Amino acid sequence: MVETQLRARGIHDDRVLEAMARLPRELFVPEDRRRVAYADEALPIPAGQTISQPWIVARMTELLAPLPGERVLDIGTGSGYQAAILALLGARVTSIERQPELAGSARSRLAGLGFGDQVEVRLGDGSLGVAAGAPWDGILVAAAAPAIPSPLREQLSPDGGRLVIPVGDMRRQRLLLIVRRGNTWEERDDGAVVFVPLVGQEGFPG
Repeated sequence: MVETQLRARGIHDDRVLEAMARLPRELFVPEDRRRVAYADEALPIPAGQTISQPWIVARMTELLAPLPGERVLDIGTGSGYQAAILALLGARVTSIERQPELAGSARSRLAGLGFGDQVEVRLGDGSLGVAAGAPWDGILVAAAAPAIPSPLREQLSPDGGRLVIPVGDMRRQRLLLIVRRGNTWEERDDGAVVFVPLVGQEGFPG
């Protein structure tokens, strides 16, 4: 997976590649999907959600570029795979999931893998972020928003806080990197993507 899907397709950050190589992806997918856990595709998980394809996980992580000790808000916990990758890179992660079933299973899974002290899984509306924890060094959103949620912009650290988020309609989006410097938000378009919708007050209606 690392050599043929990630490195060969332009993922260059050695820290990200090492984390993806270390983490057993099969533990984050349903048992009947474990034989294709490393396939170059998104896979279904309970509650009608998905675990993103390995390349998109790696690319979003590379864009976020989390440093050891940084505080990262992970929106859309799902199976917990993205949160675990961020933790392997040394980030302190708060992860938000709106589906109780997924939040509970991800919390147990991450604790069982030794990430319990590094990743906190919360149940809630990720489109609103977590104001009490702001400012965040990084925010990563694994679901598509119709526009950049203003709470997430405002909760970024003014000293170079980064937000990685897919933005667009329900069928196709653009992956954006937003970097905050003081009261200026720099925006970069990283290309076309397709994600499940971000449901919530600042996202799509449920």
